[in-house]
Amino acid sequence: MRRPNVIVILADDMGYGDFGVFGDGTPQTPHLDRLADEGVSLTHHYSAAPVCAPARACLLTGRYPHRTGAIDTFEGRGLDRLALRERTVADAFGAAGYATGLIGKWHLGAIDPRYHPNRRGFDTFLGFRGGWSDYWQWNLDHNGQRLAADGRYLTDVFADAAVEFIREHQSQPFFLHLAFNAPHFPFQAPEEDLRRFSDRGLTRGVATLYAMVHRMDAGIGRVLEALDQLGLRDDTLVLFTSDNGPQLGGQGEMNLERFNGWLRGSKGNVFEGGIRVPAIVRWPGGLPGAGTRCHQSVHFADWLPTLLAAADLQPAGERPLDGENVLAVLRGEARAGVPPRFWQWNRYAPEVTCNAAVRDGDWKLVRPVIREAMRVEPEDGEMDRRLKYEPDAFQDIRRAPFPARELPAPQAPLLFNLAEDPYEKEDLAGREPARAAALLRRLETWFEVVEAERLAIRD
Repeated sequence: MRRPNVIVILADDMGYGDFGVFGDGTPQTPHLDRLADEGVSLTHHYSAAPVCAPARACLLTGRYPHRTGAIDTFEGRGLDRLALRERTVADAFGAAGYATGLIGKWHLGAIDPRYHPNRRGFDTFLGFRGGWSDYWQWNLDHNGQRLAADGRYLTDVFADAAVEFIREHQSQPFFLHLAFNAPHFPFQAPEEDLRRFSDRGLTRGVATLYAMVHRMDAGIGRVLEALDQLGLRDDTLVLFTSDNGPQLGGQGEMNLERFNGWLRGSKGNVFEGGIRVPAIVRWPGGLPGAGTRCHQSVHFADWLPTLLAAADLQPAGERPLDGENVLAVLRGEARAGVPPRFWQWNRYAPEVTCNAAVRDGDWKLVRPVIREAMRVEPEDGEMDRRLKYEPDAFQDIRRAPFPARELPAPQAPLLFNLAEDPYEKEDLAGREPARAAALLRRLETWFEVVEAERLAIRD
């Protein structure tokens, strides 16, 4: 029996409301809607972080971001780097004879060849290594060689390359990670797509974002069509998800406020809107029940063990995984128990008192954002911008000490019962002080363990 091909498609900052099938009727995603009709849609699916790099580190390793060293988005500081001791899902598939490819956004080490995707399990890489890219004035890396913009829209470049990869490797098992950067900043879309949304009473920001999603959806349609044409549909597991919740806010015409399934929060914070993200899995040869919904909790850490189990493979490294194989869950079987899940993110050195959460069953404890822990030094912001347009301008990360900061006393933790209050409107910490205290202790214990592992990294 042939082992299944695996395609992991990742959007960037896309929320539930940005889908046609999950949205308010404005977005147009016919190919993703079709994927949902033919596969399993997850309604309680969580990213590992509310921002890009940490989330991607967990998706590719099955381990919490802090353990891997990828704790922030600034590649100029090296805070996005996936520690060299970590082994990726591509390492595991490659060791089993799969052709492995990454097309799109990496964001797990932009400076230093040791962190290049070709050194992290991917035979083929076409994309950019940092956190974002211009959609027209792009500079791509193709297996270590620079590829300059040629007039094409970047989303189309990635979709074309994915189809080419599938055709090239149709006669052997393959693992493809197609990591679109849409609909991440900068908000740029082809005019023909923008016209679809220009007369709907939307701000220009939201209209542009929906146009970007529509263009990405068309590219995904070409990938699915290639599988059909080559007779690979039944033997290919396709996973689609987003790295974190949507970016909202903004000013004037570029205001991005829009429907996100009534979830509280957005990209950057650990309320549900920042970490609960859409996911669809289609595998006709291995997952029955087309068009079904899975309401059990699944976390980014679960995907590596699940994808390896689908192909009957073992992890490539010896470090313990935080995720579990959820194939049975996707097939509709009840889960005996879901482990507690944890999140934490701020700028520079992690602070457990800021922007952290734990979910255990229906209960979720949140430590709100501390503004002072989110401030960015201007030099880091400017280096981050220059790296996108001049990727070869820096030969090493910026090693200056982190900016000094004095943090005020944190806000009191918030406690929610997600079964009764999925939109996190009612804080129950005052009514359930013992439960809140117990969850806080679990969060602090987890943080101490993963931070100790991060601080032991010597790359």
